[in-house]
Amino acid sequence: MVNPLAAGLNLNQVISSPQFTSSIQMILGIAMISLAPFFLISITSFIRIIVVFALIRTAVGTQQVPPSSVLVSLAIFMTIFVMSPVWNEVNKTAVIPYTNGKLTEVKAFEIGMKPIKKFMIKQIREKDLELFVGFSKIPVPKSVDEVPINVIIPSFMISELKTAFQIGFLLFVPFLIIDLVVANILLSLGMFMLSPVMVSLPFKVLLFVLVDGWNLICKGLLLSFR
Repeated sequence: MVNPLAAGLNLNQVISSPQFTSSIQMILGIAMISLAPFFLISITSFIRIIVVFALIRTAVGTQQVPPSSVLVSLAIFMTIFVMSPVWNEVNKTAVIPYTNGKLTEVKAFEIGMKPIKKFMIKQIREKDLELFVGFSKIPVPKSVDEVPINVIIPSFMISELKTAFQIGFLLFVPFLIIDLVVANILLSLGMFMLSPVMVSLPFKVLLFVLVDGWNLICKGLLLSFR
């Protein structure tokens, strides 16, 4: 019969052993790596860019052209371009000192989050920030530096979604006008059985190409983050 006291001692020895601690750290590290893409999407310009790209594809009416994989790839590279100054500052102030042993993990994380918080704060609407500050029931912060990251991230996300939909509305207007004009022409000709969408699609694609749509959209998105 197994002695419960001896079994308890053996269990405590296993838990307190360095091998057990390193195993737990490895599991937590793998879990953090799996969540990293979602975390990076939430704190970067990716949200605004991909939503605008999806809306412009819907406005043109080309269904799955360009493919979602192409839009996501373009959004990722544009996000890297927009966030490069922020990543460079994080690398200079937090990553390099940490790898050189000058900072602890906690201190490096705190310093590294400051440029990211600064970027998000510039894009957040005051109304959205007040919403989450009020519901978090924290003391009213005296400055934006005192706002916790769990309040900044959701405020940033809904602000980005609103901005993306505003841009998308402006992109929809010219294509909507083309749809209305084509529909009225077909109605006046008595061509009720012909779909206006099918007729207007070539004209919308032609308009998008003539104005160099992708260049204008990318330029507008880059300017919106300044």
